[in-house]
This record gives sequence, C-alpha cells and structure tokens, in this order.
Amino acid sequence: MRDIVWIPIAALYAVALAGLMVYGLHCYLMIALFLLRQRRQRAANHREVEDYLRDRPPSDFPHVTIQLPIYNEREVVERLIHSVAAIDYPRDRLLVQLLDDSTDDSRDLVERTARAAQEHSGIPFQVIRRDHRHHFKAGALAHGMTLTDSDFIAIFDADFVIPTHFLKRAIALLEPDPILGCVQARWGHLNRLENWLTRAQSVGIDGHFMAEQGARSYHRLCLNFNGTAGIWRRAAIDAAGGWQGDTLTEDLDLSYRAQLAGYHLRYDIDLECPAEIPNTIGAFKSQQRRWAKGSIQTAVKLLPSILRTRRLSLYQKLEAALHLTHYLVSLFMCTLCILTLPMLLWTPLPARNLLLGILWGLIVISAIAPWVMYTGSGIILRRGLFSFLHFPAMLVVGTGVCLNNAHAVIDGLLGRPGDFVRTPKSGSMAGGRRRTSYVVPVNLWLGLVELLLGLYCWYTLGVYLDAQKYLFGFFLAAYACGFSAFGLATLFPARRPAPIHP
Repeated sequence: MRDIVWIPIAALYAVALAGLMVYGLHCYLMIALFLLRQRRQRAANHREVEDYLRDRPPSDFPHVTIQLPIYNEREVVERLIHSVAAIDYPRDRLLVQLLDDSTDDSRDLVERTARAAQEHSGIPFQVIRRDHRHHFKAGALAHGMTLTDSDFIAIFDADFVIPTHFLKRAIALLEPDPILGCVQARWGHLNRLENWLTRAQSVGIDGHFMAEQGARSYHRLCLNFNGTAGIWRRAAIDAAGGWQGDTLTEDLDLSYRAQLAGYHLRYDIDLECPAEIPNTIGAFKSQQRRWAKGSIQTAVKLLPSILRTRRLSLYQKLEAALHLTHYLVSLFMCTLCILTLPMLLWTPLPARNLLLGILWGLIVISAIAPWVMYTGSGIILRRGLFSFLHFPAMLVVGTGVCLNNAHAVIDGLLGRPGDFVRTPKSGSMAGGRRRTSYVVPVNLWLGLVELLLGLYCWYTLGVYLDAQKYLFGFFLAAYACGFSAFGLATLFPARRPAPIHP
C-alpha cells in the first residue's frame, strides 16, 4: 500500500511546494524592483509636490469630495470626523460625505459629530443614508457619487486618521496627469504596539506598502487601490464602469478595471495615513477572509480580460496574475502541512531522505523570501530591528490564518456568494488597549479544525525530531503554534464587554 500511495502524495507535495516557490520568488522580485527605483521616485514625488504647491492660490485648487463609508462605527467615527475637519485645504472646495449605512445607535453620534465639525471647520458635511445595504461599501460609494459633481473623490475607512496635508499632497500628484486615475497613500499604524498580533501584522502591512506597492508603482505594473487612504479621478471611475459590488474587494476590482481602461495608478510612500490594526484574532480572521475571497473573485472576474488586453505587456500580465491569485498560497501551505506526516511515514527511506532534503531546502528558499521583503521594508522605514524581532510572530500569524484563508479561496473559486462582513474596530491608539463592543462572526467548526490541525502538526514535529531531523523543525513548529493559537482563540475568545449586535 505504501509503495503505491507515497508517489501521488510526493507529487502533490511537490506541486504545492512549486506553487510556494513561485510566490516566494515573486517576493524577491518585488523587493529588488522596489530598491532599484525607490530613492529616485520618492525624490521625484517631492519635487512634483513642491512645484505644484509653490505660490498656488486657494482658487486654483480643484473641488474634492471626501467619502467616508461607515457601518456601525461607534468606537472610531468621532476620531475620523475630527481628523477630516482639520484638513488643510480651501474650505469652499471641499465636501464631506458621511455614507452612513449604520443600523445601531451610532447614527445619532454621526449626526451630532458631523454637525459640530461643520460649525467648527466651515467644511460642508453631508450625512447620506440608504434604506438598504445593496452592494455594501461599493453601493454606498456609488450612491454618494450621484450626489456630487467633484472631479476628485478621496476615500477613507472609519478607522483612519487623515493627515492635515493629505489632500494638498495627493492633489499635487494626481491633478496634472490626465491619465493618472488614483493616488494611494501608505498605511501607518495607530496601535502597532498594542499586542503581539498587532506587532506581527504591522510587519506584514509594511512589507506590502513598501516593497509590493512601491515596486508596482515605480515600474508601471498593475497597482491596486487599497480601499482607503487614496484619492480618485472621477473620470477614471466612470471609464472603468463605476463601483461594482459583485466581489468582496470592490477596491481591487475597480483598480484593475481602471487600468484596463487606460488609466494608471500611483503610490506615494511618503504620504502616510495611520489606521487601526485588528487587535483580536477574530477581527483579523474576518478581515483576511474578506480579502482572500474577494481577491480570488476579482481574479476569476478579470483575469480573462487582463490576459486578452493589448494595453499590458506580457510581463505586466504575468505580474497581475500573481498579484490577483496571491491568496492561493494558503492552499499550498495547508497542503504541505497535511502531507508532511505521510511523507515522513510512507516514503521509502532512501527516497524520503533525498526528496525531503530537496523539497525542504526549497521550502527554506521560499520561506526566506517574505523575511527578506518584510525586514527589508522595515529597514527602509527605520524599523529594521523591530521587523526582524517580530518576524517569528508574523510567521505564526501567517501559518495560523492559512486554513481560514484557504476556506475563503475555495469559496471564491466556487463562486459562492457572501456578505461583506466589515472588520470591527475598537478605537485603539498608541499606548492604550481597547476591545470592540461589536460581535465578530465566528466559525466554530473552522476553529475546531484549526485546533486539530495544530495538534496534528505537533505530532508531525515529534515524528520529525524522532527521526533525528532538526534543521526544518522551526517551520513545523510555526505551523503547530499558528494553528493552535488561532483554533484556541476562535473557540475560546477573550472576555469582552457585553456584545452589541449590529
């Protein structure tokens, strides 16, 4: 039986590893492309902003609408509105739309805070409500656009704090180039040091917003608007067909459709917008599940058009395919986790030693790639030691969430519908720890499977060490710790205030 079974297992194991290698090599490429041009491009951005703003009177700035999509954001909406009211931009050329789909008592809070902010700042605030949540955030943004004629639309999620200089710098980069559709800012972190989970996430977010977004922008590869902390040219949204709610990542979907329509997107690494990082595993899993499923939905929807278009080069198409399908990594990771034990037990000894030596050597090469990207990004941000020290925690987070994401990827591939479940915010800031009063949807069955996988990985690690193999035990331990932590946190969440159901 073993002589027959080990061959297909080894083949599947090798396929999963090959997939991880492809995306691992892609990480190396992103950091190399980023480093190649980042200094020159950042200097060019600064010159463009200075040239645009020099001696420019208020009457020369374009009209801008700031859209703030909100859904039950009691913990953070006051902070958001106060930051909008402090923006340095001509007041007569601003409109703020609070696209409030809330169903709880935060509605009154939004009204009061918006009214006070308008009286204090002189900026017009509109509280816009729908009697439904059709197409969720995408529907709210599209509805808001029908109520303004501004040529530029800035968008911020509720957990962000908007820098006072955001609009002037973003407009300086966006307005002069008629084929530039969007400028995306870098996400900062309001609560980076809150706990081990926020520390780990901050390392990953920095890697995305330094290496990945920088590389794509500087080399005219397909770039994505991240759903917030960015400003759009209205003409680009219209040319792309407007906001559409048939995926859970309406931002990624619109970004690619705009680029297929002939516009390009730009990233400004030095325009930082701080935001709140999910501070519980439940909130983090909810966010990742939406991103994973939505990315695959967008890939299924748009990859045929991307591969057919003549607007993109072959290299741009290949990079776009890797970008849109990145969450397939979670499937490959789960496959390796499950098949390592059968590989150890059923593969004949000579073949096992050779195969596992080669395959785990390739795993190391693939696993080092994210480490290079994340720590390299931390060095550019002058947080190199922090990124280095907290990469093990990020590795635990990355392995722990892979079953959650793999489940979402399968849903996306199978075309299963799903609601837009927003990530609950707590209002955490630097130096403070808070928990949201909103309920995070929990999949207890998934948590149970995660815990069982954790136990399975601990057993696999024991078998591996018993065979007097030690070199790659660190990675097996990361799987065991990650699945165990995420399973336990899902089944036995930390105590929180009495829940308020949205």
